[in-house]
Amino acid sequence: MENQKISDFLADQLQQAPEQHQASFLSFEDFWERKLWHQLTNALVDFFRLPESAPQRLPIFKTFVLSFADRINQLNFVSLGLMASTECADDQERLSFLTSLADKVNKPDSQDAYIYALAELANVKQRLQNLDGAQKDLDTCQRVLDSFDAVETVVHASFYKVNADYYHAKEEFASFYKNALLYLACISLEDIPESERVSRAYNLSVAALVSDSIYNFGELLLHPILDSLADTPHTWLRDLLFAFNRGDLTAYDVLAGNVSKNQFLHSHRFFLYQKISLSALTEMVFRRPPHDRNLTFASISAETKVQPGEIEHLVMKALSLGLLKGAIDQVGQVAQINWVQPKVLDMKQIDGMRNRLKDWDAGVNQLGHWIEGVGKDVWAA
Repeated sequence: MENQKISDFLADQLQQAPEQHQASFLSFEDFWERKLWHQLTNALVDFFRLPESAPQRLPIFKTFVLSFADRINQLNFVSLGLMASTECADDQERLSFLTSLADKVNKPDSQDAYIYALAELANVKQRLQNLDGAQKDLDTCQRVLDSFDAVETVVHASFYKVNADYYHAKEEFASFYKNALLYLACISLEDIPESERVSRAYNLSVAALVSDSIYNFGELLLHPILDSLADTPHTWLRDLLFAFNRGDLTAYDVLAGNVSKNQFLHSHRFFLYQKISLSALTEMVFRRPPHDRNLTFASISAETKVQPGEIEHLVMKALSLGLLKGAIDQVGQVAQINWVQPKVLDMKQIDGMRNRLKDWDAGVNQLGHWIEGVGKDVWAA
């Protein structure tokens, strides 16, 4: 009734001053048309999300949604298409369906929707072992995303998820680790099934350990997804990550028997020991105050359990990776360290830092009392 009153009012105004009010009347009609399309789209999205709608999604999309595809939000159109594609008979049919969907939204004003569809198309190509085709599509996605100032989170999430899966298939662990964490930053963990959370936490942990360029696990250690491994058969992997973070060789020796449970970890056994040795070295430096970081090779060997003849190589490796900064005195068999890479601290490490601060405070007070005692009247003046 209220809408009818508004329409009658606008019609009266239009008769009185046609040229002045025609634009307002048309914009009113356009507003209600868009509102109805928006309501219809939302109703369809809600329906497609119902598990019971699965058998009807594909026929409804093909016979109904496609008839007004250009009238609705293109991201929502692609969302409906992606949900419908889950009911395709196999990946070959899904490939054809998604190719057509991506082509339909490949227009200048709907590039975000195009990327949304293209990322899922790349995902299907991965499953069909067409990694070159998947890489080509993902490269296209990256170029278009780089040209945007802003884009819907769901588009970024879709791209990072598929990109991570691609790098995992290629066994490029550092790139997988980066994209997998970016994907997790775009979503809510509650939206991921428990089994998938465990799988993603497991794969991220393995990638962090075997990658030859990841020596700081801070982002993963702080992410709640790592808790998905607790109270599962993979709890040891979570414990292993924390052991690496604090350079705990004793804990590593206890947990090392589990390494054979994963083929990547098993094939990287020697590298893992080198990595934990580097972590033990950085932890050794971290525990010392800045004025006491000239480390003899003998003390390093005792802390890291590395043979004396390999200490120089270990320190050089840490320097080249940027884990430490300093110099090596080959004659004096001393490593002179002036900086150590920051990292996430556990409670034991935080307690150690607290004790060092207390020692520093006590040292400052002691120095103050000494100066006051020696200076006497001159110091007071």
